[in-house]
Amino acid sequence: MHAVHIVMNDIVDHADMRRNQPTWHVKVGLGAINDALIMETCIQKLLEKHFKLKNCYVELMNIFWKYNKKTGHGHRLDIFISTNWRKKANFDLFSMDRYNTLVKYKMSYLSFIFPFSFTMRFAGVIDSEMHREAEKILLKICHFYQVQNDFLNYYSKKKIGGKSETDIQEGKCTWPIVIALERATAEQKRILRECYGIADKEKVKRVKEIYDKIGISNIYFDYEEETHNLLNACIQQLSSKLPTEYFLYLLVTSCRKIGRKD
Repeated sequence: MHAVHIVMNDIVDHADMRRNQPTWHVKVGLGAINDALIMETCIQKLLEKHFKLKNCYVELMNIFWKYNKKTGHGHRLDIFISTNWRKKANFDLFSMDRYNTLVKYKMSYLSFIFPFSFTMRFAGVIDSEMHREAEKILLKICHFYQVQNDFLNYYSKKKIGGKSETDIQEGKCTWPIVIALERATAEQKRILRECYGIADKEKVKRVKEIYDKIGISNIYFDYEEETHNLLNACIQQLSSKLPTEYFLYLLVTSCRKIGRKD
């Protein structure tokens, strides 16, 4: 399911690289859309093949469609508020509340909550409170993961995960631009309006210069330290029924601390 959404998302984002490989639509053209639909039907057939005779089959299918639908809504929201789609930047849409909703629907449900929820139900865990508690901490971990990913898009000189990074060019609602708009002067906002969401190297450079002046890096590193400590504490306080070691492992592997470089 993750691959389905990645193929479609790469088309929307005009991304040409993923994991240091050309994206699928670069190789096969718009036939990639049809291929994504075929993959989705294959998922359904695999679920039917391996789980149809299980008592939990209907519930597993419901979980599959539930999170597939939520992720679709997340991608649609991303398209709606990206300035590339709207042709002209509308920073009124770039709020922290909207960013949090975007992360929750586009990223959290598919990549973090769906695998855990599916596995718990297959293992016979039907305690709704356990599912709720797990979802709550997974949402927090994923939010941290996405903020870090957005920051690295601006901060790192390398491609993240072998993926071409086009957040500024595509006018995406990301953590750095939301923070920048909260703190920018009137003149800085004017420059951001002029340059954000345009695929021009000089304009991208000017956006990053505004980020530098506002101090996005220091703001992020303060956030990283505070959030990492908070998540560690939250995980330690989870119910004894939940595997705290799994969540700690997820935090360490998904959200490695970058730390300030002196």
